[in-house]
This record gives sequence, C-alpha cells and structure tokens, in this order.
Amino acid sequence: MKASAQHYVQRLVAGHELVERALYLDIDGWVLRLRSNSSALLDRLANYFEHVLGAPATPQVDMLAIECDSPALDVEFVEWRREAGKRGRKDSYVDLDDARLLRKVRTGMVFVQGSSPCVAAGECLLNDNQVINFVNAQYMNHLQQQGALICHAAGIVRDGRAIGIAGFSGGGKSTLMLHLLNEAGNRYLTNDRLFVRATGDGAEAIGVPKLPRVNPGTILYNRTLQDLIPDADRDRLRAMPTGELWELEQKYDVPVRHLFGSAPVVGAVPLAAFVILDWHRDPAAPATLHPVDLDAEPRLLEALMKARGPFYRDVGGRFSADTERPDPQDYRQLLAGTPVYVAHGGVDFAAVIEPINELLER
Repeated sequence: MKASAQHYVQRLVAGHELVERALYLDIDGWVLRLRSNSSALLDRLANYFEHVLGAPATPQVDMLAIECDSPALDVEFVEWRREAGKRGRKDSYVDLDDARLLRKVRTGMVFVQGSSPCVAAGECLLNDNQVINFVNAQYMNHLQQQGALICHAAGIVRDGRAIGIAGFSGGGKSTLMLHLLNEAGNRYLTNDRLFVRATGDGAEAIGVPKLPRVNPGTILYNRTLQDLIPDADRDRLRAMPTGELWELEQKYDVPVRHLFGSAPVVGAVPLAAFVILDWHRDPAAPATLHPVDLDAEPRLLEALMKARGPFYRDVGGRFSADTERPDPQDYRQLLAGTPVYVAHGGVDFAAVIEPINELLER
C-alpha cells in the first residue's frame, strides 16, 4: 500500500518550526499562502513576488517551504523522461495514493504536489529559483484547469494587447522580448511560459509571475541589462567566440520593474498576434517577418507547444505522465483566429522590432 501525502508532509515538516509571518500572493484573484521556517527565504520571495503580494485572504493553495538539508526518503524515485532535444536528468517522481512526490535530481530538493499543504523541502535558499518555480506550478495548474494551453513563449503587452513570441531552441525569444521592453509603451507579460485561452471575443494571453531568466549572451547585447554582470566578467564574456557565448548556460534574473520602470502585467490580455522565430545565425541572409498559415507549415507549431510536465494535475486529480505530448490540433484550433507571423533569414533583432511594434499598435 502506498503511503499518503500527509505521511510525507509530516516527515518533511517535523522538527522545523514555522515563523509566524506568511506571504499571500494574489495573482489576478487567485490566492496562494506561503509559509516557511526561514525568515530569510520569505524576505527573498517577498522581494521577488513584490508585484503580486496581497493582503491575508482565504487561499486556493496553501504552501510550505522548509529550509533544511536535502531530505533523505525511503522511496525509489522514477526518472521523468524529458522532451525530445532536452539534455540531462532533471526530475524524478513517485506517485502516492493522493498526491505526487517529486525530487530534483541535481539539487536534492523534494516536493509534495497535490496535497494540502503542498511542500517544498531542502536547501531552499540555495535553490530559491526552484521554490519560485513550485509557486508558479500551482498557478499554471490553475490556468490549465481553466482551459488554457501552455506555450513555450514570451509575451509583450502594449495598450492592453499582447503579442506572443516563440522560437526554436536558441532562437532568441527572450533576447527579442527584452529588446522590445526598451521601446516606450511596451510592458512585460512573461518570458518562457505563456498561456493562451479562448474567449467569445478571440484568444487571450496570460503570463506567470516569473522574472526573465537569461544567459550572458542576452545581457551583453542589451544596453539596459549591462549592470547585471560585473565589469570584469563582461570583458571575459565579450572575448568568447560568439557560438560559445550563446551556448553558455549561466542564468541571471532580470528585475523588470526596476530596470524598465513598469511592473509586469498580471491577468489576461487580448492576444493580438503570435511571432515565431524560425531564423538562423547567418548574417548574410536578411531577416524578414511575414504572415504564415500554421495549417500550411505545421512544423512551426513545434516551436510553441509545451508539455504540461510532472507537476501538472487535472481537475479530476490525475497527474500527467512523461509519455504525454501536446496535441498540435489543440493549438491550431486555439490560434485559428489569431494572426501568426514568422521570422526567417539571419538573426537580426533590430530588423523585426519595428514591425512587431506596428503589430501592437494596430
């Protein structure tokens, strides 16, 4: 017989006294209460989620974040098979009677998903990005349970209308999105997880409260981001060959509100268009942006479709499996009334910024 979620919740929390303070995150009316045994962790998360901090209210989700050594549990975790093209081991899991137990392979962080409260336990301060992702996983579940599809895309908003930006691996969707934030009137919606939902008036876009997390190549070529990397490191990185620089995995959070002067957009926004980056690093080929029919070029859907992942649980209580893949037809139907554009040629962010701004202004 499988152990219950509460068995593991009690094991992970035992011996750790929660501080009196709690954080309440209010994301467009959806409320999460976050408690911890670490005041330092709560301070850090309050700073990160400053634009969605709310007053005490009845939460839809109750979460505990326990700062401790990597938990040692007497279970055999199963490796979660990643999507095609993804390298390295990342997640492992065990399904319980009423929840899912997950463990991050590299950091040893453990999560109880689907219980109340849900729990993150381990070296939370050292791996605060994984706690942030766990918070966002709860909101992402809520959106998908409400009928939204997850897209591997960034999002920009101007005058209450959004554009989604997707691209194949290394295509630069985050880099383009951050260049667009330098343009007056553009605001940040999301960086890597864009949700799209059908309404009676067309599709709408919804972001998650996660800051852009980018590599050095993105930072070095954006004037607003320069100070995120110390001077000495910038000189060293600039000396690297371009190919090596763009492949370097060394993530930095981008504090959007402080660098660009406006808080990220929270809530649903009408989706004006989608841009898919299908270009390559060949400076001899000029970049172009033109309309595309996804029925005629179904391959482009691969750039924006995203599997739900190991933390997803549907309204009936069923968790996703690592064999499940998104259905292209669902995305075609959802975007049927939304103009879609594709960027071809060589990578040239400056060449597509003005056309994208024009799409937002129409």
